Amino acid sequence: MDPGAPAALPPGGAQPNGRSAFSTDTIVAIATPPGKGAIAIVRLSGPAVPSLSQRLVRTNASMHPRVATRADVLDEGGRLLDRALAISFSAPHSYTGEAMLELQLHGSPVVAREVVRAALACGARLAQPGEFTRRAFLNGKLDLHAAVAVADLVGAETRAAAAAALANLGGGLAEEIRSLRAALASVVEELAGTIDFPEEVPEPGRDDLQRRLEPVVAGLERLRHDGELGRLVREGVAVAIVGPPNAGKSSLLNALLGFERAIVSEIPGTTRDAIEDAIIVDGVPVRLIDTAGIRAHADRLEAAGIERTQAALAAAGIALVVLDGSEPLRSDALDILERTAGRPRIVFFNKADLGTRAAGQIDEPAAIVGSVRRQGTLDELRAAIGRLGWSGERIDVSRPHLVALHEFDGVNAALGSLREARRALDDGEPIDFIATELHRAYSSLGHVSERVAGEEVIDGIFSRFCIGK
Repeated sequence: MDPGAPAALPPGGAQPNGRSAFSTDTIVAIATPPGKGAIAIVRLSGPAVPSLSQRLVRTNASMHPRVATRADVLDEGGRLLDRALAISFSAPHSYTGEAMLELQLHGSPVVAREVVRAALACGARLAQPGEFTRRAFLNGKLDLHAAVAVADLVGAETRAAAAAALANLGGGLAEEIRSLRAALASVVEELAGTIDFPEEVPEPGRDDLQRRLEPVVAGLERLRHDGELGRLVREGVAVAIVGPPNAGKSSLLNALLGFERAIVSEIPGTTRDAIEDAIIVDGVPVRLIDTAGIRAHADRLEAAGIERTQAALAAAGIALVVLDGSEPLRSDALDILERTAGRPRIVFFNKADLGTRAAGQIDEPAAIVGSVRRQGTLDELRAAIGRLGWSGERIDVSRPHLVALHEFDGVNAALGSLREARRALDDGEPIDFIATELHRAYSSLGHVSERVAGEEVIDGIFSRFCIGK
């Protein structure tokens, strides 16, 4: 029995023989970034690759699959375009599951474009963004979660983000989901037997059912928790540095970055626009946004900068409020404290080397008193960002975790159904109601790792890719 068996594959998806609907076309694209470099790679995939290879590639020896062969690359008229390396892949033993050809050219953008133009003249078409990986998914070479991991690996900006993407490429999430679904399936099958054949199959004990469902719930909650941490590793957290003029906001930005990014001046209103840069804290990208000082009396240009400060503050995950701790707090500082009350914030009394008169004016137990000139203060601020941003928890990027929105939706829906089933068990509700909720949970998990995603989900995932991947 397969409760909640997956529906048909998405429109445009794999056919019963495992070939995708895109297979009738042969696609071509440049797979390396724009600009000059040591090499430029052009990739082709599709049924016409063998015939295109005969027209576009000339070698002194026979080409063997997966073996780099020195070759002359020709245009559609047989004219030499480059002397390069050619690597052929036969279906289904390739990245896309189709016949493929990779040409490693000299890194001239002109040469790469000419090779693509020649392939188009011979009948290929230009690949869409992410179409190579999309074909790999539709041809069963990787699941949707691994496809998302490919995009994350290409876009990784930190070592931790790259490690997290690699963990997701291994298929570990699919195995965990299958294990959890198998545990659910055994319960659903037993309840189905009880409902269909009550005289032959006795109803299982409710305490026993609760015990069997507990590890499934715990496993899903861990997946969701790890997924939220993984999202932080990929996307980071935004920290808006706000405060009155001359509190030391730009000096703090420069000190955290380790170089002069913002202009520092004693003249109030020097910073007129938001300045953004990033640091890494515990493997997590932290986007620091230095903003214009907020004060009541400002000229028109400074007021425009203050409006952008307010917009940056509203969008940021954490407000880092910088105050001049050497002087009593004025109305501008008190106004900023009132604006940021009730949201995640760090209050930093700066200029402790000049005095600490302001620190005792407000009740802020977690406030940091120090100076941007002291390394210890900077370390304390980084630690405070970690505590607010991700509770200071160390992120294990070696474990597979949820990535895409549809994966979070599937796990959340399954958890909701499981909690409802467990409540019904405690309340003594009929067993068929409990079985229905467990069936829903099983079906929801199918949308996490199985090939049941809707076309709009697939389109959204592959729209993140660059052309040639």
